[in-house]
Amino acid sequence: MNLLFGILLQITTEPIVTPEATPEEGLSIASLLMKGGFIMIPILLLWFIATYIFIERFLYLRTAAKVRKDFVPQIARRLQVGDISAARAFAEQDSSATGTIIKSGLDYVGKPLKDIESMMESAANIELAEMEKNMGYLGIIAGVAPMLGFIGTISGIINIFYSISLSDNISIGIIAGGLYEKMITSGSGLIVGVLAYSAYHLLQQRIARYTLQMQKDVFEFMRSILSPAK
Repeated sequence: MNLLFGILLQITTEPIVTPEATPEEGLSIASLLMKGGFIMIPILLLWFIATYIFIERFLYLRTAAKVRKDFVPQIARRLQVGDISAARAFAEQDSSATGTIIKSGLDYVGKPLKDIESMMESAANIELAEMEKNMGYLGIIAGVAPMLGFIGTISGIINIFYSISLSDNISIGIIAGGLYEKMITSGSGLIVGVLAYSAYHLLQQRIARYTLQMQKDVFEFMRSILSPAK
């Protein structure tokens, strides 16, 4: 009898093994982003815009900001022998911004030096403005995207606590589950903002390097005009 009672007691007290709740298998990026809610739409849109602007500006600068070390010496060599038309034809073959700026100066060779400087300065300002075209949007995106992410997170938190107030159910699972989904918007907004900020400054650095080289080329060009023809 005691033996039977012991067996029954062992059966009833043995813990019931239930299948453990397996965490969600690795979420794909698409499904993870979808959990962020509708605020992810403008954030993703800003990411596409920033990517397009960066690629378009990068490809443009690769041509416009191209630097040829022998360009100005070749122009100066033609000017020294008095062959202005050959110098102008050589400048027209160059598709970079430097070629456009130097050509604007060659068109006014023979006129007062102040007029040449003025025309080249105007041409340089136009070329630099073309290089910086649409880059201001990258700065805007760098500031707006993180704020949109925070708005999405705050609105999600408000909804979570509003639901708790209605159901009177303070469950850690409900809070944590809803909160991690809403934090996706903050993370996405910060990532887009960092990428746009980095893209903006990388392009600006390239333009700054070109501007310095362009100033050196213009200085050498003006010196070649002032040097006597041989």
